[in-house]
Amino acid sequence: MTPVPANQQGDSPAPAPSPGAKALAAPRLARQLLGYLGVGGLSAVVDIGLFHLLAPRLPSLLLAAAASFIIAAVVNYSLSSVWVYRRQWRSLRRAAMFLAFASVGLCINAGATWWLAGALPIAPTLAKVGGVGIAFLANFLMNTFIVFRAED
Repeated sequence: MTPVPANQQGDSPAPAPSPGAKALAAPRLARQLLGYLGVGGLSAVVDIGLFHLLAPRLPSLLLAAAASFIIAAVVNYSLSSVWVYRRQWRSLRRAAMFLAFASVGLCINAGATWWLAGALPIAPTLAKVGGVGIAFLANFLMNTFIVFRAED
């Protein structure tokens, strides 16, 4: 039989969080946001750069876009794991979740770009900037609170 910690046996209540725990959460979140901004920017450069290199060499733009997206997602996952969230990157479960949420982010990006370009009198490139910003925020929130949540 596996021993159960005292705070899970019902003998005593779980320890209350220390008064400084909430104070530490905000700086950690700010550090993670800044780190994720840097990692996301580098990943975007990888995505766009690889797409630029692959597009003329592959039989389809869709294949080039998918390949560059996947490689950029691997770069993003690796750097986010180690540098932003300070977690072990060798987790198949976490990597799969990350890729799934990155795909959701891609859909958010494309959908927001499409919506902004159609709903507002702005240039398509400006709509794309808005789509990237919305997807960045969504990806950051999904990764911070689901993929790399503090309880892991």
